[in-house]
Amino acid sequence: MPPGAEKGDRLKTLEIVLAVIVAIAIVGGAGELGFGLALRWAKAGQTIRIGSRDAAKAKDAAARVKAIVPEAAIDGFDNLQSASEASVVVLAVPFSAQAGILKSIKSALKQAILVDASVPLAATIGGRPTRLLGVWEGSAAQQAAGLIPGVSV
Repeated sequence: MPPGAEKGDRLKTLEIVLAVIVAIAIVGGAGELGFGLALRWAKAGQTIRIGSRDAAKAKDAAARVKAIVPEAAIDGFDNLQSASEASVVVLAVPFSAQAGILKSIKSALKQAILVDASVPLAATIGGRPTRLLGVWEGSAAQQAAGLIPGVSV
């Protein structure tokens, strides 16, 4: 958005972007971050596909969202299946799981935009939760881009 753009212009642009999204997959959607994102997007009327390594956990998280937002268009799947029919895939997993999960869903990401919400906290390797790990590539998203070339991150 240009520096002088009005708030209304930015909101209109966001509405247009959201209108072209077919579905949002949240890989790690049964966790706290993923569940919070699913709940907010469901309230906004987006179609949500919660993904988890355990499809039963994803279905349970989807049912919890449905209990709060009865009109929600949401369902739970395993990670690969959740990402396979989404135009936007949000990775909401611990940083330590990032590489393995990206490799397992790579084939489903060719036509999607990946949003990596993983944070490289030192706590994942026994350090302080208030410290960040240095990521050689510069950030978790840049590391993700290197792991899945050809995918928009």
